[in-house]
Amino acid sequence: MPDTPLNLTSPSEVRALLAAWNFHPSRVLGQNFLIDRNILDILVRTAELHPGETVVEAGPGLGVLTEALLAAGVRVLAVEKDPMLAAWLRSRHGANPAFVLREGDALDAPLADWFGAEGATRLVSNLPYAIAARLLMAIAGLPCRPACMAVTVQKEVADRLAAVPGTPDYGILAIFLQRHYAVRTAKVVSPSCFWPAPEVTSAISAFVRRETPLGGPADDARLLALLHTAFSQRRKTMARSLREAFPDVLAALAEADIAPTARPETVPVAAWAALARTAAQGA
Repeated sequence: MPDTPLNLTSPSEVRALLAAWNFHPSRVLGQNFLIDRNILDILVRTAELHPGETVVEAGPGLGVLTEALLAAGVRVLAVEKDPMLAAWLRSRHGANPAFVLREGDALDAPLADWFGAEGATRLVSNLPYAIAARLLMAIAGLPCRPACMAVTVQKEVADRLAAVPGTPDYGILAIFLQRHYAVRTAKVVSPSCFWPAPEVTSAISAFVRRETPLGGPADDARLLALLHTAFSQRRKTMARSLREAFPDVLAALAEADIAPTARPETVPVAAWAALARTAAQGA
């Protein structure tokens, strides 16, 4: 693999590089490589990086974001599933002590250690579409969750992450992530900003960790169990969907200040946390 200067935001250079390898990007692995310098700069600015800190990058691909992160003076803990791309990343950055690469699935990476003992404070990634929601949920559930996340995801996922109660996109993903983070969509990204161009529009989602979880203390596992039960029957009222979860569902809903006739998608994040506390008291 070449070690000559390469502009990874140049579509022609990226296509030539992959053609030289006879490499065909995988749709299954979400291999759509960012080739737009403006979007790259927005993603890096959204992360609000500080030199010397440690950042996790999932699915670095050809390393266009990796190079920008290293240039910003941060240490990068990267995880790449594709063996050929992992070899490429090692050839370009393996000699840099600020770059650590793990080959494998990001969902199997030691995230608790990276955001704990390793001291990583941020997730900055062009996330593989297939794992984005699951990875964000897993990270938000960590004891040492990162202070900030800036990620590119499908716009459909970004809409679900930033959704408010009473809208069709509001559900488990929004409730759990917004409990721990202030979430916003920083930028909508056209398919033309990637090569090959995906069939969907993307967006940069920004997350800033809350000082205390929205709604106060609550057991995340219990909260998720309630959410899955309620949203598996989202057309039912809260009283009907959760009647088997509580000895006295009406009393539990009243304690959490939730109307028994409310639908799950209308209940605010803080009320869900209160309901999880009520469930813990009755356990």
